[in-house]
Amino acid sequence: MDNLAIRGGRRLEGRLKISGAKNAALPILAATLLVDGPTTVRNLPHLHDITTMIELLGCLGVQLTVDEKLAVETDASIISNRRAPYELVKTMRASILVLGPLLARFGEAQVSFPGGCAIGSRPVDLHLKGLEAMGATISIEEGYIHATTAGRLRGADIALETVTVGGTENLVMAATLAEGKTVIRNAAREPEVVDMINCLNTMGANIVGAGQSVLTIEGVERLHGCDYAVMPDRIEAGTYLVATAATGGKVRLDGAIAEHLEVVLDKLREAGAIVIVGDDWVELDMQGRRPKAVSITTAPYPGFPTDMQAQFTALNTIAEGVGRVSETVFENRLIQTHELNRMGASIQIEGNTAIVTGQAGLNGAPVMASDLRASASLVIAGLVASGETIVDRIYHIDRGYECIEEKLQSLGADIRRQPG
Repeated sequence: MDNLAIRGGRRLEGRLKISGAKNAALPILAATLLVDGPTTVRNLPHLHDITTMIELLGCLGVQLTVDEKLAVETDASIISNRRAPYELVKTMRASILVLGPLLARFGEAQVSFPGGCAIGSRPVDLHLKGLEAMGATISIEEGYIHATTAGRLRGADIALETVTVGGTENLVMAATLAEGKTVIRNAAREPEVVDMINCLNTMGANIVGAGQSVLTIEGVERLHGCDYAVMPDRIEAGTYLVATAATGGKVRLDGAIAEHLEVVLDKLREAGAIVIVGDDWVELDMQGRRPKAVSITTAPYPGFPTDMQAQFTALNTIAEGVGRVSETVFENRLIQTHELNRMGASIQIEGNTAIVTGQAGLNGAPVMASDLRASASLVIAGLVASGETIVDRIYHIDRGYECIEEKLQSLGADIRRQPG
């Protein structure tokens, strides 16, 4: 099993191109199941989760063509299988996103309960309740969700009990082919959800309210193919900005959309960074300074993203002062703090809050990643630590960061991938 070996102490400096957003690409790929004909999806990141979703579509019978830039042409005219198998679904939670499209277009879907990062309970009950409100019959059989409908799904007024990104995406996709109007209240507002909605509307869907908490979908009889480029990855951009700030460096990120990063950029400015933004780029300069501690509380968009919490926790470990990091979205997402403490960090856990007292430096150590964003925080810590840090179980990081060691090397980091 590969690991990352990092020798810290170098400032990150240079320029990077941000990859396509995994969390937008996955629902958009699932949405191609709604289309009777070819669809092209571009700007896909080279990630294991993307490969898994492409493999899942192929398993369902979708005809796929992938070019050298990982643009994918799908043709779901004929679907030979409506069962998403455990072997694929267990590795990636986003596999649940094929449930709504399969059910809406073919009247039947069998999807294994999904897997993914061990960051806490992420039940799919809200997905299922919403589909039942639209007329689906759902049963659980031997670990599989079996959903059927007699004829088309019916429009419904659905109030989600809590904000759920995957639930919003699944129900929106299902509603596009439902009979009549569907209203989804307390919908997720994340840019990735908006990107999926923009793609669906390009396919001929009639969805109003993208980026707002109430979505209205007028069902149509069919969707047509389109050529769509996935948005840039705001979490990848945020991660490289935090890594640069932690090392006192300077970076320009091409493709980063500042509007998607407003709360993250505000916290980086609070940490002492000079941040300049353009239409499709963000530049950060620490001018060699040590960051100042910042306090954050995660919340659904437009609040502070849970997917950036671990990175800011790592930043606080070497910052001036004390920062409080409160995680309100997932209950196990402070698990990386134990590994950071092994590197000399001073982090105390009180309930769902980490109290981080900044240290003058960290020490390299062997550490183990527990989930995708935790692994990014350990890489950031390794970049600032003295000596060598070995980050193990990096299959987590490969689920969300395209060529991370190559990108960091281009910014001057001493980092290499090696067999474990």
